[in-house]
Amino acid sequence: MSHIGSYEERYKSFNWKQSEEELEYGKNGMYNIGYYCSDRICEKGNGKKLGLIWEGFTGEVKKYSYNDIRVYSNTIAKFLQDTGINVGDRVCLFMDKVPELYLGFIGILKMGGITQPLFSAFGEEALFTRLDDAKTKAIMIQKKHLPKVRRIKDKLPDLTKIIVIDADEAATPQINEIHFWMEKTPKVEKFDIVKVGPEVPSVIHYTSGTTGKPKGAQHAHSSIIAQYITSKWVLDLQTDDIYWCTADPGWVTGTSYGIIGPWALGVTQVVLDAGFGAEKWYAFMQKYKVSMWYSAPTAIRLLMKEGIEAVKKYDLSSLRHLASVGEPLNAEAVVWSEKAFGKMFHDTYWQTETGAMMITNYPGMKIKPGSMGKPFPGITATVLNTKTYEPITSPGMVGLIALKPGWPSMMRSYWNNKTTYDSKFKNGWYICGDRASIDNEGYFWFVGRDDDVINTAGHLVGPFEIESALLEHKAVAESAAVGKPDPVNMEVVKAFIALKPGFEPSGDMELDIMNFIRKKLSPLAMPQEIEFVPSLPKTRSGKIMRRLLRAKEWGEEIGDTSTLEND
Repeated sequence: MSHIGSYEERYKSFNWKQSEEELEYGKNGMYNIGYYCSDRICEKGNGKKLGLIWEGFTGEVKKYSYNDIRVYSNTIAKFLQDTGINVGDRVCLFMDKVPELYLGFIGILKMGGITQPLFSAFGEEALFTRLDDAKTKAIMIQKKHLPKVRRIKDKLPDLTKIIVIDADEAATPQINEIHFWMEKTPKVEKFDIVKVGPEVPSVIHYTSGTTGKPKGAQHAHSSIIAQYITSKWVLDLQTDDIYWCTADPGWVTGTSYGIIGPWALGVTQVVLDAGFGAEKWYAFMQKYKVSMWYSAPTAIRLLMKEGIEAVKKYDLSSLRHLASVGEPLNAEAVVWSEKAFGKMFHDTYWQTETGAMMITNYPGMKIKPGSMGKPFPGITATVLNTKTYEPITSPGMVGLIALKPGWPSMMRSYWNNKTTYDSKFKNGWYICGDRASIDNEGYFWFVGRDDDVINTAGHLVGPFEIESALLEHKAVAESAAVGKPDPVNMEVVKAFIALKPGFEPSGDMELDIMNFIRKKLSPLAMPQEIEFVPSLPKTRSGKIMRRLLRAKEWGEEIGDTSTLEND
């Protein structure tokens, strides 16, 4: 691939300064992400290049050049300033994937605000928790979501500006509501971008903890140093690419790699503001000749469910590189993608807290289906003993994934929650909360969330290998494995399975699946029970919420379900 050196060479010689120099980061005292994702691209002579092609669920299309991105984000920044938003104020973006979400993100940063993107599908309770925690001053919102805010605004004394981006012109704003139409507001050609320092907060992303209330991972403007270079090297984004990141900016992937990374590189990206549908997605990629596609394992498994025949109806020959994020990617999905698209999905591992990719399948590197890959250049990663927090030196032994702090996109804190932030570090390492092993070639193999690991008769079993084996059965569309109480073994494995269309739950089906996976799994990892379900509980970013399934088995409190896809 054009600008990708060998992984080994890069890993040995890499320094984050390389990314800073390419970006000219800090030139003339400018560290603001907003500048690097719009004005800088125009100054380089690419103002006329398309930065965003947006398609709505009705088929409406809007196109924005980098100059449009610059001017509209200026217009939003000036409007926010004039409305009384100050540097450091939290401004929430609560909308579907409309252009104002993407341009508003840049605009808020330009005027020195802290952006707080949230999924528009959140219910009012989930919204309240996050606005209350961040003491959010303003929210940019579509009228369709306004009732949620109106019902909670009396409990949010800090929320004094409710900015409605698509109000009916005849509508009368209620108290604290302001109407703003981006395309009708006089354009602001020149705006003095606020000169924030590299450590100034830029984005707060709320992450739903397994227990307790959601935590706001706070990132700084210098995160762009890592987001830029990982977009260039791992996503392999090149100047003539048409890039599609399917993630919603309510989730960190949708900002790090759905806004900052591609726009810092001056790439054209496409956005589809419509729900999932295999044929809808394939038609969209065919129409815009998508060349780089970044998606999630849940979506890939849903595409697998529809089969290869659905793929063959479309011309997807433009696809050059595929990557995946959000959950570990099962080996079966990697093998399937090669059959379906002639390309393997490259799994990438990182978190809301890390801000950018940490362990990846780097282009040009041998892919081992089911592996997370190797640490990105500049990242020191290992697995630690769970008791001593010392690195494990024996290949194949399972431990806690840990990273050496100091990379540019690492969260700087949890908002107003230093105690929980400090608890993430042990013995000089940042602890990710996941378990993995490292093989003799340095590849990482995911086992499960630290709290998802099943302890059966003293042996630790990761749900991932069980789920991957189940997915290889011709009838299984989705699977989740959890531990259930057992008087003899402490825990035994229970599997929840959603079947593909055309297959029905039955005793015979259960037996067939059990016989199929008996050859693939150790006796300890074998499910002792299978429960067929129509679908599995998932977060909006596509992660299977195993803890909900586990809590039901153990009769425990379910905890925070605000990120549940269909709550």
